Amino acid sequence: MYSFLVLFILAVIPSMCKGLHENKCKVVSQDQYIEVGSGTQIVCQTSCIHGKVFWTLDNSYINESTSNSSHSALSLRNFTKRSATLQCHSADTQEVLGGTIIRTYTKPSKISCLLHYDQATQGLPDLFTCSWEHQTDASLEVNYTVLCDSCTRQSEICNSQKTTCTHNYYDMSDKIPLMQNSTVTVRAKSAAWEASSDPYKFSPFSILKITRPHINVLAVSGRLLVEWSGAKFSQGKQHCQVKYSKAVDEGSPEWVLNKTLGRKVDKGEMVIEKVESCHNYTFAVRCALGEAPWSDWSHERTVLAKLNKRDVKLRLWRKVAEADKNGVRKVRVMWTVIPSTCQDPFTFMITQTPLKEHMAGVNHTDTSCANSVCDVDVNQDARRINLKIFHDDFLCVEDSVYVPAVGESLPQVTDIQTSTSEGVILVSWRAPAQPVSGYVVDYTHNGNEYYWKQTEYTNATLFDLLDKKPYNITVTPLFDDKTGHGAQTLHICSRFGDPGNVNITEIKTTDKSVLVRWDVESQEACSGDVVNHTVFYRLQEGPQLNVTVDGSTRDILLKDLNRDTQYTVFVKATALTGTTKSIERSFKTKRFDPRLSTVLAVSGGILIVLVLSLGLCCAVQWRKFKEKPVPDPGHSSVALWSSASHEKGICPFPSFHNPTETSCDSIYTKEAQGTSASPPAAGSNDNPASDQNMTDEYTDPATVSAPHIQREDPAEPVDKQHPSFPAETTELLSSDDSPSSPYRSQSPVEAPAPRTRKQCTRAPVKQQEKTPPLTVYVTLDMFEQGQGR
Repeated sequence: MYSFLVLFILAVIPSMCKGLHENKCKVVSQDQYIEVGSGTQIVCQTSCIHGKVFWTLDNSYINESTSNSSHSALSLRNFTKRSATLQCHSADTQEVLGGTIIRTYTKPSKISCLLHYDQATQGLPDLFTCSWEHQTDASLEVNYTVLCDSCTRQSEICNSQKTTCTHNYYDMSDKIPLMQNSTVTVRAKSAAWEASSDPYKFSPFSILKITRPHINVLAVSGRLLVEWSGAKFSQGKQHCQVKYSKAVDEGSPEWVLNKTLGRKVDKGEMVIEKVESCHNYTFAVRCALGEAPWSDWSHERTVLAKLNKRDVKLRLWRKVAEADKNGVRKVRVMWTVIPSTCQDPFTFMITQTPLKEHMAGVNHTDTSCANSVCDVDVNQDARRINLKIFHDDFLCVEDSVYVPAVGESLPQVTDIQTSTSEGVILVSWRAPAQPVSGYVVDYTHNGNEYYWKQTEYTNATLFDLLDKKPYNITVTPLFDDKTGHGAQTLHICSRFGDPGNVNITEIKTTDKSVLVRWDVESQEACSGDVVNHTVFYRLQEGPQLNVTVDGSTRDILLKDLNRDTQYTVFVKATALTGTTKSIERSFKTKRFDPRLSTVLAVSGGILIVLVLSLGLCCAVQWRKFKEKPVPDPGHSSVALWSSASHEKGICPFPSFHNPTETSCDSIYTKEAQGTSASPPAAGSNDNPASDQNMTDEYTDPATVSAPHIQREDPAEPVDKQHPSFPAETTELLSSDDSPSSPYRSQSPVEAPAPRTRKQCTRAPVKQQEKTPPLTVYVTLDMFEQGQGR
């Protein structure tokens, strides 16, 4: 039983394993690395499935396979990809049955070898170096070997893990002799593949890099002499290159000149003609043998070029000032500056040559100057000013310029026009009627430093100007041997800047408006002209409003503001070249209109003045009333009534001295004075009725005695006699020395003759029942006027 079970297991299990092994699918590749451009074959075993299969290369379908019942083979030809993934798929289920990755490698290429020197400068070279190019997988470690193929048997020269390899030439001179052509190859080897380069054939002299030359540069007048020395070889000719540049900055252009030397020549030289005077130049030289590589550039050498007489252009010019009271004119002589880098000594000499040579005692004045500007004094005559430059005591160059006489009739240009554009000034003018040989345009921004240029046209462009500076420009015509008079234009700005600073100078507020005043202070001479001003104002928490006015306005009244409200304001000035603005100012409108306070204040002041004036007048009048007592009527004179009044029985007025002596009192009123401006003379009987009426008019009913009083006889009846003399007059009291008095005035006369006393006969007074009694008023000033008497 147990033996049978063992035999069954031993028979079944191998058959099962065989079946499982036969049904497995996989991809088999002969090589994982192939050389670029070569091919390979990949097989996919398909015993595990029934049906067709297909291949993909990096997920792209390819149809270059051959299939049978057990496997499918794919052939790759001219494969150039660095890496690719191949997969085998079931056509029925799209299932991936297997796959592999194919990588490529390249062989070394572009081999170049070099024989060169390290320490030695003559004889055999020190080193042999080869370099090449090779693209490999960075994860692989590749070893390189340089092999000599021209030797009796292939031998190794050097090994490296980089794409360059250097070996001492002395140890291999027998393998690669200088006089024999040689061949080398480079072998690259990794753990997975091995590749060799194509053979590289060369002649040792064609790969010989000679040592760098030694250079020397000599500066002579107007040119530079370059000399160098290097290795000496009998094999082939040397050719060299001289590189030089003006040592100004790193961007200076370089010039390269070629020079070929003969065989067995180890020295060379070259003359550089095109150099600027007094400028530094940098030189370097390199050489090569035939087709061999260039040597390294020599060490650079910098030298200062000397002054070249052909480059010296003095451009001599002069500025003539007005003559002083002694007739002396100051002439500023100007010429081109010789660079300060010129280290050779120069001497500048200015001489004057008057044009009136026949004049006796003409003095040729010599002036020595140290720079490119020199001032000399001349008289009112015409002359030429000569400039001579001496170098090492030899005359280097000279030139002259004409100075016209005072009042000399010479033409000048007219209609000078100027314009400015982006820092450049354009000048144009109209030529004079006489033919000219050219023009000189001189310009200055400070009156001390001048610039000038010469042109043959009637226009010029001035460059390299100082920014935002005003220039004075003068145009002078030139003739064959003379110069005309200059025409000048003043204060032409090279560029206009922003407008000046804006400052708010005054803010006056009311309840609903504000007056804002400002000014613009120009900090520069070439500030832009203000085109307009814009006033911006706003509430603390509100939108910004603005009002624009023209450039000449310096104040504005902002209306329709809120009462008792805080505002901010600033002013912006706008020109064609930019804008400037003031600092922001704050203000607050008033609660009430300030004009109402003014009106109230003025009205109150006027009312106070009126009250004070009235009070003062009342006080003065009261004081006068208090100081003056009531006058005594007894001290006044009462006019005597005419005798006619006595004859008619009318009671004469008794004396006011003792009013109790008579019961007939009469008082004159102002109306009575007015109606009796010319009373009749005493004793006149022309108009008795008039007297009677007058008596009745001035009789006060209040003063008439009652009937019982009339019946009583007076104790002492007094009958005053009134003389009837023509000289006697009666009139109202008046005097030039005192104010008018309400009392009658009587002129002094002689005493009349005694007359018979008669009792006073009172005129009967008729009283009407319904007639109200008359009231007579007595004023206090009547008594005051009586004081005068």
